[in-house]
Amino acid sequence: MSVWIAVGVTALGCYAAKLLGLSVPQGVLEHPFVKRLVTLLPVALLAALTAQQTFSDGGALVLDAKAAGLGAAALALLLRAPFLLVIAAAVLVTAAVRALGWAP
Repeated sequence: MSVWIAVGVTALGCYAAKLLGLSVPQGVLEHPFVKRLVTLLPVALLAALTAQQTFSDGGALVLDAKAAGLGAAALALLLRAPFLLVIAAAVLVTAAVRALGWAP
């Protein structure tokens, strides 16, 4: 029963957050600082999440096959490869490094 209460409270919290976002005055949203923040914040959050997932393991800093895959993806992005090719390069390099036993 407590799980459903948690689900209900979370749903209400999400709805309240959306409602709060919709109630922001238009003048605030048109401010150049807010526009720039809204543009850059998702990129920064995704970069931080990627770095955390790639270079950490249980609170320790690690350098393993995931880093090689990330490097391959970065190289593919620099070469302006299509998104699916970027993902494929990262997957293949990560798998190859693990298969060759170069990194855990």
